[in-house]
Amino acid sequence: MADIVTWFEVGGAAAGAGGLGYAKVRVPRVYWSLVGMPVTWGRFTWTYRSTMEVCGLTVQPSGMRAFMTRNVARREVRPVAAKVRRVRGTSTGLRVTLRLPAGLEPADIAASSERLRHAWGVRSVIVAETKPGFVELRMTGYDVLARVTMPRKAQPRDLVVPVALREDGSVFERDYRKVPHALTLGANQSGKSMYQRNLVKGLAQLPVGVIGIDCKRGVEHGRYASRLSALATTADSAGQLIDALVIEMEERFDLLALYGVSDLWELPEHVRPVPLVVLIDEVAELFLVTSKKDEAARDRTVMQLVRLGQMARAIGIYLEVCGQRFGSDLGRGATALRAQLTGRVVHRVNDKQTADMGLGDIAPDAVVAVTSIPPDRPGVAVAGDTSGGWSRIRTPETTPDEVAAVCRDFAHLTPDPPFLAPFRPVSRAVPPMPATPPLVIPQQTP
Repeated sequence: MADIVTWFEVGGAAAGAGGLGYAKVRVPRVYWSLVGMPVTWGRFTWTYRSTMEVCGLTVQPSGMRAFMTRNVARREVRPVAAKVRRVRGTSTGLRVTLRLPAGLEPADIAASSERLRHAWGVRSVIVAETKPGFVELRMTGYDVLARVTMPRKAQPRDLVVPVALREDGSVFERDYRKVPHALTLGANQSGKSMYQRNLVKGLAQLPVGVIGIDCKRGVEHGRYASRLSALATTADSAGQLIDALVIEMEERFDLLALYGVSDLWELPEHVRPVPLVVLIDEVAELFLVTSKKDEAARDRTVMQLVRLGQMARAIGIYLEVCGQRFGSDLGRGATALRAQLTGRVVHRVNDKQTADMGLGDIAPDAVVAVTSIPPDRPGVAVAGDTSGGWSRIRTPETTPDEVAAVCRDFAHLTPDPPFLAPFRPVSRAVPPMPATPPLVIPQQTP
């Protein structure tokens, strides 16, 4: 009987160890919640002060504190570290709020983030200033970007579209009210198309107009025709569509002037025009020309785009510009257009100039992060903003058929403004695939 009990105990222990090993690989959130978080929390608690001293993140105490410690508490006066105000566990890591002592700044903590990461055995440590004198250490217990799973609460709302997951476990959202225009860059097989699919999938569920400009004969945006208010598939039709948008912009400004307001969202709801998101798949096709006679049309199209970037935010027209590369050599107006695109998302690129054009003017440190993205991790990108901050993100895998199905389900939300009637896309039936001949031809029997 004792032998049977022993075998059951050994078998139970082996099954438990195997289950934890499986969870660590396949369900890292579960493993982190059961094992990783308690271990890391304990390690952080017991080694916090010594780690901060070794990393040089302590300062001499004030004169009053030193006097009280020496004469009242009768203890040795030691340098002080940031005071831990709060420790909170999440499904992906730990969040630690620190109160900085006089003499320390957030940049000092951020400069030692790599040393803190190794000391506490976590995947990454990101330092964020929450308010003056307070910083938050956002620790990630495992590689969140290895297998992206969006939280259930991440749903499109208003003009906010959850697109990807940050490396600290938070959701990267495309907020058109805060960041009206954006530039997305990436080489072939970098995940740029996946980013667009997630964006279209979210926009399709919102009461906005989606306008596609796809000069590759609509091979990317054509399958979403049921949810598009307009679609341009050539450079000529794209120029005409952009001209129509500029005319609409001027008419909307007349409407704002009539009501004495300066923003679309200040208008009464019954007269407020529908917001429009213009998604340009390959911006280089609007710049490149094959003959000199086409340069005038190209310059006009680019200048009209620059006008939209400068003024269209106030009247609810937003630009989402995508491309494989972007540089000043594209032609006149390239840098002027880039200056109007506040949001920047750069995937793996083929040349450093594209990374510099995407992030060099707002977050120079992020250029190194872009050039180090491995080719075997499609969907990983670096997102930056004009505040100088940047973060690594990765979009979840989404198939074109899934996005097309969402577009069909929400086709009733597609607005139908009259000025876009000439550019209305027509949903085409997919032709059947030709029958594949058999690999082995059966022989005729006599």
